[in-house]
Amino acid sequence: MQVDYQARSHEFSQQAKSLTQRYEQLGWIRLIAFLTLLAIIILGWRETPWWSGALITGLGIFAFARLIKWHGRIQAQALHLQHLAQVNEAERKGQEHDFSSFPDGETFIDAQHPYSYDFDIFGPFSLFQMMNRASTLIGQTRLAEWLKTVASPATITERQEAVQELATQTDWQHELRAYGAALSEESGQIERLFRWLEEPYVVLGRPRRKAALWVAPILFVIAMVLWIKILPWFLALLLLIPAGLWLRSSLEEVQKMHNQTGKVADTLRKYAQLIRHIEGAEFKTSRLQQLQQVFTAGEEQASRAIDRLAYRVSQLDVRYNAFVFLLEFSVVWDLQQAYRMDLWKDKHKAQLPLWFEALAELEALVSFGNLYLKNTDWSFPIVQEERQLSAKSLGHPLIPADKRVANDISMPTEGHMHLLTGSNMAGKSTWLRTVGINIVLALAGAPVCAKELQLPPLQVYTSMRTQDALHESTSSFYAELKRLKFIIEAVEDPSITDGIPVFFLLDEILKGTNSRDRHTGAKALIRQLIASRGAGLIATHDLELGALEAEAEGRIENWAIEVDIKDGQLFFDYKLKRGVSQSFNATLLMQQMGIKV
Repeated sequence: MQVDYQARSHEFSQQAKSLTQRYEQLGWIRLIAFLTLLAIIILGWRETPWWSGALITGLGIFAFARLIKWHGRIQAQALHLQHLAQVNEAERKGQEHDFSSFPDGETFIDAQHPYSYDFDIFGPFSLFQMMNRASTLIGQTRLAEWLKTVASPATITERQEAVQELATQTDWQHELRAYGAALSEESGQIERLFRWLEEPYVVLGRPRRKAALWVAPILFVIAMVLWIKILPWFLALLLLIPAGLWLRSSLEEVQKMHNQTGKVADTLRKYAQLIRHIEGAEFKTSRLQQLQQVFTAGEEQASRAIDRLAYRVSQLDVRYNAFVFLLEFSVVWDLQQAYRMDLWKDKHKAQLPLWFEALAELEALVSFGNLYLKNTDWSFPIVQEERQLSAKSLGHPLIPADKRVANDISMPTEGHMHLLTGSNMAGKSTWLRTVGINIVLALAGAPVCAKELQLPPLQVYTSMRTQDALHESTSSFYAELKRLKFIIEAVEDPSITDGIPVFFLLDEILKGTNSRDRHTGAKALIRQLIASRGAGLIATHDLELGALEAEAEGRIENWAIEVDIKDGQLFFDYKLKRGVSQSFNATLLMQQMGIKV
């Protein structure tokens, strides 16, 4: 389904503009209403009996409060429409391969990961940035985890079904993301909140502190009465000493609670809004229904409970107020709020992590759903037991469709290897990344950039971008050797990958040494990987390695990507062909750069 994001963005912008103008106009009405109400209240007290003045005051304040609330809803709706316009504008840019509006996941980059660094999974113009539509940090973290791990076949099937349903719900997706656009979340907030859940109660289960909640206000009232009627102020204040002692004894614990929950109230309110939108959805697939039930199954819906927690946290934040000492000595404010926080925790301690887990998973599924919505010509892979990788029209998802060149692949995934040769810039590295990144998508439960893809569970390992590490005094060659050792160990020891077979992608192996050592070492590595029943693709400029096909009894296949030279110009078709490359272009490229060859 083709979505006109530009038209949608314009429509929402116009609606937001209209509501904003209405909000501003009502601002004047609100001012007039306030002045009128003030005049009516004054006249009511002056010209009517006291009970009539009190009634007029109460009704007037109630009516004005309703007016303020209605006025605020108009402002909130206008802001929501602005966010919807921004969501659609970001998608319009995404259609032009401008993903700058979306987080790039740079914090998830891990050069030691088996494949994510080599595939541009994270960082600017990465797979993550292209597909991420999670508003929360927990949702983005969950999406990153899915792109870095292999899911079970059953989980993949569940995700595929959910993704196909979400891809049909454009409006619902965009509403969810518009609510999330209002979120301004600090890193570590939710982790601190979870640490608070594990802390002992401050008041609950502590009889003396619980008694203080009632005794302190009584003592304060008595002190005030005695001050007014009988005692000097300094003697009356002696009755406030117990409140001070109670506050002092709990100060460290309350401060710790506040450090863990402080300034998270607004984040929690936005989380509650996201969850409320999910609670009201009508899902058909089992996984989406299960996630929704996590929020609605308890005595209290998750969104309502989280809203209450946000309110409790905001009340605890009052302790930063300059006049809070009046509340502390009158009603032991810290203990009152800590007690209510304790009560909330006692009721929902086990549920809160489950709610956030479900929210994170649903946001990751929305990211996959949006990916399929924008690429309906992609397909969902078949994950099978047979040790065979087969794909038709496999393309790189980060290359625009009008420039993308697709190829087919078919090979066993046990004791088999494709040896890829070709000239510079022919597209060997891109093909390796094309195969690898689609395997990653497939085994995360996402659609893939192919007409068809069938594969077993595979753990991808790569060696493509090894570089020197000055802080370790490591040369690029030694860094590559360490990477290759990392891969060999995974191939030869299934326990490292929990029994999931390794599929390796190696680009120009041993490029950091002389040609003789490179050739000798590459042959030895290939023979060892084949002997260990490893499978994968190796790209190389060393054409002599093509001779290994003859001795491998069908376990090595030579493939090439050729470059044509016509009238001194290079022509790339990026298509795979059987055999060893016969084209050369390095000399021509050097001549074009001014090197006299």
